[in-house]
Amino acid sequence: MSYDLDLSTAWACVIAFAIFAYVVMDGFDLGIGILFPTLKVGPERDAAMNSIAPVWDGNETWLVLGGGGLLAAFPLAYSIILPATYPLIIAMLLGLVFRGVAFEFRWRHAPHRPLWDAAFTIGSVVATLAQGIALGAILQGISVRSDAAAGGWTYAGGWLDWLSPFSLLTGASLLVGYALLGACWLVWKTEASGQAHARRMAFWLAIAMLVALAAVSAATPFLSYAYWRRWFAVPGVFVTAQVPLLVLVTAVLFFRSLARGGERLPFLLALGLFLLGFVGLGVSMYPYMGF
Repeated sequence: MSYDLDLSTAWACVIAFAIFAYVVMDGFDLGIGILFPTLKVGPERDAAMNSIAPVWDGNETWLVLGGGGLLAAFPLAYSIILPATYPLIIAMLLGLVFRGVAFEFRWRHAPHRPLWDAAFTIGSVVATLAQGIALGAILQGISVRSDAAAGGWTYAGGWLDWLSPFSLLTGASLLVGYALLGACWLVWKTEASGQAHARRMAFWLAIAMLVALAAVSAATPFLSYAYWRRWFAVPGVFVTAQVPLLVLVTAVLFFRSLARGGERLPFLLALGLFLLGFVGLGVSMYPYMGF
């Protein structure tokens, strides 16, 4: 029994690392797509595209690792989560396809560049919203039923069970978060007017990010008594009690580094805010992974 528990924990850590690596590696270039309409046509947009050109096409590998790890280590969870979020998974994949095609083709034919810029933005927004809403759908719970013919538990919900005020909140929050990462990446990798614009965007997006973190954190314990118990009962409270303080410290450091003209540090601190959010959600979600 202890061996199974240790193996499950190890796989949960692998999956969590893959998801966080995806957020780190793909979050900022999705964020650049979200912010693309705010950039000036011409040098600013070209500089933003060039800043992610060396890395963007390998970032989804981490998403594949997370999905493959879920299938290998928690097949029952995989067989329930995927049917519950099929529309969102399809939307995310289509959004990523639009992004990839737009990224390549916007350089090929200048007269069609506005069309491909729009496709790049739409694909980024759709993929981000789909990921955020899927996270909210999993957090709020998935309907299951015992099915002897299928050899265990199966998904018992409908096609739109994922759609709720809470899942829309998490979708909007991830949209803000990725936009913040994108702005901080541009602060680090661009210069002149593009960097100044990104710095202004990062300031306001950081405020929005803190509001979104507070809203999701306030709503999550009320989704289920089990969440409330894991957040506020021993031993979970020893972890979750530190998160608000760490978020406050990280936010103060972020705004100070931004005001002092920092370039790399704001990006790293924005990632820190994401990591703190993952800690709280991980405390809530881990016991459900094995169903």
